[in-house]
Amino acid sequence: MSEPHPDPIVEARHRELAVEHLLFGTIRHLAERDPALLDALDGSLDHLWDKADDGSRDDAAVRAVARRFVRSLRRER
Repeated sequence: MSEPHPDPIVEARHRELAVEHLLFGTIRHLAERDPALLDALDGSLDHLWDKADDGSRDDAAVRAVARRFVRSLRRER
């Protein structure tokens, strides 16, 4: 296994890609068994928000990313 990258931004990107891959695979697996899961996730997105406490906060952008994620899962079905 490789060592963590010394640049924290690069390391954060590596973590994000790994988590996204694992989460996507897990949700895809569960949605195959319970198709209503994607509807439930889609319905929960209005409660999703950006945790930033400065001018970079953008709740709509966070929801848009999540909606693209769910749409991508629906296309795979």
